[in-house]
Amino acid sequence: MGEKSNDVERTEFALPDSLGPMSQNPDLRPSEIAGDHDVELSLRPKSLEDFIGQKKVRQQLDLVLGGARARKVAPDHVLLAGPPGLGKTTMAMIIAQELGSSLRMTSGPALERAGDLAAMLSNLMEGDVLFIDEIHRMARPAEEMLYMAMEDFRIDVIVGKGPGATSIPIEIAPFTLVGATTRAGMLTGPLRDRFGFTAQMEFYDTEDLTRVVTRAAGILGVSIDSQAASEIAGRSRGTPRIANRLLRRVRDFADVNADGHISVDVARAALLVFDVDEQGLDRLDRAVVDALVKGHGGGPVGVNTLALAVGEEPSTVEEVCEPYLVRAGMITRTPRGRVATVQAWRHCGLVPPDDAPGL
Repeated sequence: MGEKSNDVERTEFALPDSLGPMSQNPDLRPSEIAGDHDVELSLRPKSLEDFIGQKKVRQQLDLVLGGARARKVAPDHVLLAGPPGLGKTTMAMIIAQELGSSLRMTSGPALERAGDLAAMLSNLMEGDVLFIDEIHRMARPAEEMLYMAMEDFRIDVIVGKGPGATSIPIEIAPFTLVGATTRAGMLTGPLRDRFGFTAQMEFYDTEDLTRVVTRAAGILGVSIDSQAASEIAGRSRGTPRIANRLLRRVRDFADVNADGHISVDVARAALLVFDVDEQGLDRLDRAVVDALVKGHGGGPVGVNTLALAVGEEPSTVEEVCEPYLVRAGMITRTPRGRVATVQAWRHCGLVPPDDAPGL
């Protein structure tokens, strides 16, 4: 797709006279739009049985929850670790659903003060599940208060300041903490050791992602071929969140250009429009690979130089692009910088040199 010039002829489209205000058009009623939003939310599975993938985690978690139900006690605290988009929040919702308990949700960055956490803990009912997303980003005072809450179901609230300060112990109801983190290494040792069960979420294979896409298409009422579902799954970076997002974009393309049915050709054409290639690389990923291969002869190149070449911040290249490019075998990290592999050279349509990694 080339760049549009300023003198491109503009075409005006007139609305048919039959289209009145939004309230008179049944296709544009807010109630219908809200209903579609509710369908999108229903993509999350509601039970361990419906959860696709993560077989080992599901088996282990089923034992933890089943044992707690048999003893009629709150299960041990659960830590869900893994890259974003693999279903950690969904798993927390399922834990509460399996236990028949209420779910209270917050995030690590939102707990800036110990008082924020104390207010939330004191309002918990017995058996409730407290979910803290990105738990490694909690403020230190709140984290230290959480230690006693997790072990003894008690918190100490400090009233006053200076020599006259008084510690008031407050008993809290037994609860289950579910923490989610994308960086397990950033958790402090005392916090990590207080979790009774740690689940490491893994990237999905194409087969499981195809099932995710097929299930989501059924919920959304989208007609899709099995080959098209596999095509979308293969470009989803092993991540269900990306697979569901690509499915919605392909659905948009199919509604406009293919009467709503998604065939493999429609899926490929749609993903081409949205800049997702056969390997799952998007525009920025390809720009990094091109800069490394064509601009710097395959490296080694520092991340700052790569970021400057593609017009992005170094943190964006390092945190957004590199994890998948390394996992896909496109680049390697060395003490001297980033180096393009054989796969990267071939992805750019070039013959790799003899010293390229991967030969």
